Amino acid sequence: MIPMKVLGVDPGSHRTGWGVVAQAGSRLRLIDSGLITAPPSSLPERLKAIADGLGEVLEKHHPDAVAIEAVFHAKNSQSALKLGHARGVALLCVAQAGATLFEYSPSEIKRAATGSGRASKQEVLRMVQTLLGHTGALSLDTSDALAAAICHIHAAPAREILAAADARQHGRRE
Repeated sequence: MIPMKVLGVDPGSHRTGWGVVAQAGSRLRLIDSGLITAPPSSLPERLKAIADGLGEVLEKHHPDAVAIEAVFHAKNSQSALKLGHARGVALLCVAQAGATLFEYSPSEIKRAATGSGRASKQEVLRMVQTLLGHTGALSLDTSDALAAAICHIHAAPAREILAAADARQHGRRE
């Protein structure tokens, strides 16, 4: 298994959590994490702060992959629209950095971190701390980002099996 460094991102229009997790064999290690807090200003200025912050993180860590939560349906359409803007900024930053993007549903991320797709944010936080051996404080946004990175690492073996099967299948046709 190839060692992997994954950046997880939990986008928000006010706070964007991020975390870098490395995998070597069966071990997970927290490399760095943080929270990009946008100033209480107009949406375009908040989005710029998110873009600047994520750009710095991508430049500093050069992740092998970036994991982000896929779009979900929100009850409040205005909140969903603002989240969509923040998510779009994150996707643009990843593309500009030339990083490979993977998207996971909220339930996939929760299941990878806790074993349950319906886990609460507090349960995700506790399991992320346990899985990474981290005893310090983490914001919920940061723990959600770390859970996305963990989800990607846990999904890697399945992706490798599917890629190998696909290669074999295409090899037979040619």
